[in-house]
Amino acid sequence: MATWNLTDTQHHILICNGSSCNKEGAEQLTQSIRNEISSKGLDSMIHTSRTLCNGRCQDKCVLITYPDGIWYKEMSSNAAPQFIESLMTGSLLEDKVSHVFNGRAFEPTKGTVLGVEKSGDIVKKVSKKL
Repeated sequence: MATWNLTDTQHHILICNGSSCNKEGAEQLTQSIRNEISSKGLDSMIHTSRTLCNGRCQDKCVLITYPDGIWYKEMSSNAAPQFIESLMTGSLLEDKVSHVFNGRAFEPTKGTVLGVEKSGDIVKKVSKKL
């Protein structure tokens, strides 16, 4: 296991590898993004982490960027070059953005499915039992 030095890191990409995203190519997306980062020599500036489900299965494949708090939907391995370029230029892949952090909460973009409201019963139902 590695303990990365993150002192030069400017972007952290969380890549959903939950079951719905995996069925849509999340592993290929993960590898394409990591290959793009490496080929451009950006490993110290951009850190990636695979996650399990991020709770936006409607939007598969899901990427989340921090510290800016942008959620991306319907991402594919083909979009990796444009996505990394957008991070480096400070732009957005407008047609792929599902939510933007507005300083208080995540605001959905026009056309994004809102999903169901969280309640104790629903959270219990979808949470794994330990």
